[in-house]
Amino acid sequence: MPVWLSKIYTKGGDKGETSLVGGQRVPKDSLRIEAYGTVDELNAVLGLTLKANRDEPGPDAAKARLATLLGRVQNELFNLGSLLATLPEDLDPKQPRIEPRHTLALEHEIDSLNEHLPPLRSFTLPGGGWVSSYLHLARTVCRRAERRLVTLAAQEPVDAEAVKYVNRLSDALYVLGRWNVRERGETEPLWTPEST
Repeated sequence: MPVWLSKIYTKGGDKGETSLVGGQRVPKDSLRIEAYGTVDELNAVLGLTLKANRDEPGPDAAKARLATLLGRVQNELFNLGSLLATLPEDLDPKQPRIEPRHTLALEHEIDSLNEHLPPLRSFTLPGGGWVSSYLHLARTVCRRAERRLVTLAAQEPVDAEAVKYVNRLSDALYVLGRWNVRERGETEPLWTPEST
């Protein structure tokens, strides 16, 4: 699907509305816009994560693995945003979709990464280092995106695979945060309830 952006501002949204891919005008705070806006926010946090991954010290193989995985996920999230910006009746047959293979790929990554992690004896706290902190931030935004998708799906048709994918992605981001701490030789912060 070629995209040509010659003009960035159109003034069409100055009154609080925007257009879906099919041309329908909707309020900017509609459930559909909120859903794909949150997916876009998640993608932006992954961009910060990738920047930190490049800049922070760490093993080259681990940095490469994280960059490859998050780069793929960023493209998949853009596909998801495109789907959410399009009503089902306006979907183009060639429009990229979120498919079961995308969710399965995340499951394989989770299993592969988790295989080498120590079992948890407590909940982890966000932190460890910049990359892991951004991964935990991405996880929380991903959970919010999932909530927005579930809310939207209660009102309008939403592909069930999209909801499943976002759910699995939040799990993947959690495991990536743990794996990244270990790979970079950082300390994984753990919740200690008795300290309050």
